[in-house]
Amino acid sequence: MCAQILWIGCSDSRVPESVITASRPGDIFVHRNIAKCVPLFHYPPPNSFPPVFTRIYVTYSQVHPDDDSVLSVITFAIEAVGVEHILVVGHTNCNGAIACLNAANTPPREPTTPLGRWLAPLTEHVRTLKLEGLSRSEALTKIVEESVRVQVANVVDTVHVQWAWAAGQKNLWVHGLVYELETGRLRDLGITQGALE
Repeated sequence: MCAQILWIGCSDSRVPESVITASRPGDIFVHRNIAKCVPLFHYPPPNSFPPVFTRIYVTYSQVHPDDDSVLSVITFAIEAVGVEHILVVGHTNCNGAIACLNAANTPPREPTTPLGRWLAPLTEHVRTLKLEGLSRSEALTKIVEESVRVQVANVVDTVHVQWAWAAGQKNLWVHGLVYELETGRLRDLGITQGALE
């Protein structure tokens, strides 16, 4: 595999990354989950010993500190595949965002299902957003964009991105995009991050 891109996106079949980007098999390394969650960790500097990993529980984003799945994908993408671009891609009319908006409009309660637990952090974050005066469509777009922003920050804070940058890998970039189902276009949110010079 010689992919230059890691695509972290939603499991929704309406968002086929290879079709959207007109890519061939092997061009994109992919990780999908409901509402494109990336856990947030705080890691030690690359040369610290012994390393002390701190899991941070944050209620304003979809933070899953025990999700080794996405972290192993990011690790493999950087170390073995050699990707240069990590794309965090949300999409309009996201059913995960709709579920969170609906749940945020009800009194808070402890989630009892795997899906409820997975979406709980984003649901809590939706409760903090100023959505008054927005149409449902506008509110959903705001939720998706905010989720992408938070997930980009979470990717940037992962140990392997931080270590790659600390080791001088200046060609690794993390981007935030939204796929518009209505138009078939990818919209860049203008939040790309790379290694600090």
